[in-house]
Parts: sequence; structure tokens; C-alpha cells
Amino acid sequence: MVAHIDQLDRINILASQADWAWPLAQQNLFQPRGINLLVARDVHEFVNVLKQQRIHTAIIDIDYPNANVAMLKVIRMDYPHVPCIALKSKPQRELLTEVLELDIFGVVDKPVDLNILQQLLNRLFIKKYHSNIFNL
Repeated sequence: MVAHIDQLDRINILASQADWAWPLAQQNLFQPRGINLLVARDVHEFVNVLKQQRIHTAIIDIDYPNANVAMLKVIRMDYPHVPCIALKSKPQRELLTEVLELDIFGVVDKPVDLNILQQLLNRLFIKKYHSNIFNL
């Protein structure tokens, strides 16, 4: 399913609470592009935001205690068209298989390199929304 981002649309990225520098990502990656980064502490907040706003991409740190593969499964059941990116330290083959079966766009190894995350977001936004907002 390909959607277009209308120039009047506010781009929203929903992220799980994480053990890495979301404020740095906000400052360097999202804010300069006018992208709204929303951070949810747990699955209940995550689902609540998904119900209330259009979310263009979800980024989930599956190492974080309140955001794991179960969160990805909940999103896939109720919001199957929201593209997801997972963050994980030293992902094992079994975990990669499990999350990729959930139609996750990609997995980024931690510590997160913002350039790698930006490249993945660029591919996602070109493919899903025909937008090069993350173009390097």
C-alpha cells in the first residue's frame, strides 16, 4: 500500500521509550525536517497515540522493558499498515526471524547510529510515501 504525504500533513513518528538518546535524534534528525516525534512509555500509551493521531512510522526499542516484541504484535494486529522499525542490541537470528515475520521494515542494531537510522527512514519514506524527507 503506497500513500502520499500531503504537504499540509504533519509527519508523526511514534517511538517507544528507549535506553538511548531520543532527544539527540529529535534535535538532529526529526526537528530540522519538521517531523513530530512522540515518545510513549509503554504499550498502553503507544496504542492510545495510535488511536488518536495518524502515525507515519513506529520505532520500537525492543530491549526496553515496556516495549518488546509483544508491542510489535499488538501494533500489527490493530494497525497493520503502520510501518515499524525495531531497535535491538545484538539481535539473535531467532529474534530477527520473529520480528521480520511481523512485517517490520527493518531492525537497527544498538547503539543506534543516526546515519543508519536516517538511511532506513529514507528508504521507508520513499517506498511507503513517495517522500524524500529523510534524503541525505
